[in-house]
Amino acid sequence: METGSPESAGETRGEPHGEPVWTGLPRDLLRMRRLLLVVWLVPLTLGTGLLLNLLAGPAWAAFALLPLGLLLWGWPMLGRNWASWRYAERADDLLISRGVLWREETIVPYGRMQLVEVTSGPVARHFGLASVQLHTAAAATDALIPGLEPAEAERLRDRLTELGQARSAGL
Repeated sequence: METGSPESAGETRGEPHGEPVWTGLPRDLLRMRRLLLVVWLVPLTLGTGLLLNLLAGPAWAAFALLPLGLLLWGWPMLGRNWASWRYAERADDLLISRGVLWREETIVPYGRMQLVEVTSGPVARHFGLASVQLHTAAAATDALIPGLEPAEAERLRDRLTELGQARSAGL
């Protein structure tokens, strides 16, 4: 993990006061997203250039530079977005923070969690990643932590489920 470590994640659970210890997402998520960007935009650039060159002439083929420009703009934007994602486990709730321009912080109390899912699509599985989806009674507080290593996703699911059952038992 890039911005956090297993040791620092453990401090969050045992620390009753002070700033939360944030854990970032694995760098493999950034690699996967950048690869998908290249896989989509490079063939689009080449196909657009060839097709426009054949049908409309070389001057029109310059429009193929638009997807290439999108690729060059998207590469650093994906890095900024990846760096903005983080989560912290506190005594009574889970914090999820994300966003570059518009910062969004979601606080999910353990006692309000109804379902915690670990999902992984074919591309994410290829990169060894899984996502944790948290469902609550209020859809507005549902939350997602994308791109975790499967072992961390399962650990987080088990911990959140355990804490959710313990907190909801007291209601």
